[in-house]
Formats: sequence, C-alpha cells, structure tokens
Amino acid sequence: MNYTVINRGLSVGNITVTAVASSSVLLVGDTESIACSSIFDTPPESLIITRPFVPIAS
Repeated sequence: MNYTVINRGLSVGNITVTAVASSSVLLVGDTESIACSSIFDTPPESLIITRPFVPIAS
C-alpha cells in the first residue's frame, strides 16, 4: 500500500462543541503527542458516604 501525506496550511476560525462524551478527543491539524487528563465536576457536598459492606456470616 502506498500512502502519501501532503501537509498544507490550516486555518481554523471557530469551533463550537455542544456535547462531550466520556472519552473523546477533538483534533485539529497535526498532533505530535496527546496528554490525557480527567476532571471530576461533582461538588463535594453531593458525595454520599455510606457504611462499608459487612459480610453475612455463613
């Protein structure tokens, strides 16, 4: 298989993102490396802490 890549100038004026999936990447142009990160956006007061599970004696 022969594959030819010709790099030319790229100009992006505006990008609008309306939704993001749980694992998604938006690439514009060439990418030499990708770094992954994670953000947890639930406020701390919504965290519900319960008792740990207790095994039932057999």
